[in-house]
Amino acid sequence: RVSARALEAVERILDGGGDSDDVLRAVVATLADEPDIAWAGIRFLERGALVQGPEAGSPDESRRTRTRVVYQGDPVGELAVDGDLERASRERVAELIAAHVLLGWDTGGEAWEP
Repeated sequence: RVSARALEAVERILDGGGDSDDVLRAVVATLADEPDIAWAGIRFLERGALVQGPEAGSPDESRRTRTRVVYQGDPVGELAVDGDLERASRERVAELIAAHVLLGWDTGGEAWEP
């Protein structure tokens, strides 16, 4: 189970703003630092395929859970966690990172306006 402290740290990272790559790297590092989480990663949806983005920790795929990251109703990626992170917490983190995952998403050369 992820601690309330870790969720608060993720919220602080996102509230602090900054470059989306840096923000997402900090989020996965924070999750992977939790005692019950071996690894965390974010995959971006690009041209219909998931592409690995930032990750932290040591993978243990036998413990992997995945949560879709959705921005304004459209899937833009996936949060993957190897370890014990309850569904509500995974969904909360996925919701919080959605805009940053969108920015990592290949928009096919289209300009994106937030």
